[in-house]
Amino acid sequence: MNTDFRMLPDQASSLAPRVDNLYLFLIGVTTFFTLLIAVLILYFGIKYRRGSRADRTPPHGHFYLLEVTWIVIPFLLTMVMFVWGADIYFDMARPPKNAMEISVVGRQWMWKIQHPDGNAEINELHVPRGQPILLKMISEDVIHAMFIPAFRVKHDVLPGRYVGLWFTATELGEYHLFCAEYCGAKHSEMIGRVVVLEPSDYEAWLRGATAAQPPALAGQALFEQLRCDNCHRGGGEASRGPPLENLFGREVKLQDGSTVIANEDYLRESILRPAAKVVAGYQPIMPSFEGQIGEEGIIHLIAFLKSKSSQQREVQP
Repeated sequence: MNTDFRMLPDQASSLAPRVDNLYLFLIGVTTFFTLLIAVLILYFGIKYRRGSRADRTPPHGHFYLLEVTWIVIPFLLTMVMFVWGADIYFDMARPPKNAMEISVVGRQWMWKIQHPDGNAEINELHVPRGQPILLKMISEDVIHAMFIPAFRVKHDVLPGRYVGLWFTATELGEYHLFCAEYCGAKHSEMIGRVVVLEPSDYEAWLRGATAAQPPALAGQALFEQLRCDNCHRGGGEASRGPPLENLFGREVKLQDGSTVIANEDYLRESILRPAAKVVAGYQPIMPSFEGQIGEEGIIHLIAFLKSKSSQQREVQP
């Protein structure tokens, strides 16, 4: 990481140059009109000062060209800003289909990160260069915000709801990771680092990191420990709960006649508050696991349920 003073942080992601170009355009437009207004104020202040012989005869008629000019030019400039910003925003909001999903849990005052193979980190995130990364994030307590300045990405991390943040790192090195939302007394200590490695070095790091169960396997163990398979037997008369095979991303019909997409938020709610959305044809007999399973356990259970889908359907983060 370059420690020399710069106006902006390093550009270390595919989105960073695009964000900076828009930002510099906004600064340029703001600077131009600020200087223009300041110069005109100074000019007219001197020209029409008290005692000067400037012509003060009131103008007659309408200056339509001037009126059209000061309407059209600001309109065109704002439209350029809007379209440019919207284009970047839409790309930020839609991760690529080949993005590698990494789970993140924010809590006072740390980031706990888990990779697809089960390796876990605290306040550190190792990623391979050139690989799109999707951070699937949730808070265990209050609102936090994942902020990586060098990547120009930031997203609030909310309790009770999964949110997605994606990036593609383009430069090797170590970069700051901050919480950008005041979250309590030690908010300023909720910092970490992102380490960008070559893909081969990332694989070597995975092999050398502390071994852990992949989330799907940990979720299966928890599923069996909680005896969820007593009710979810795959459907049929012997099953007291709806089948879980190929559930993720599918449209589910509820008792009240409405439908819902079985995404991460729906699965989480069904684990913690099963009576909130009861599947049509089944009774609300499932007990609540609220207070019995932490956010990491819920992430593991969801990973297990997603693994039971024959094909991963595209669900927006």
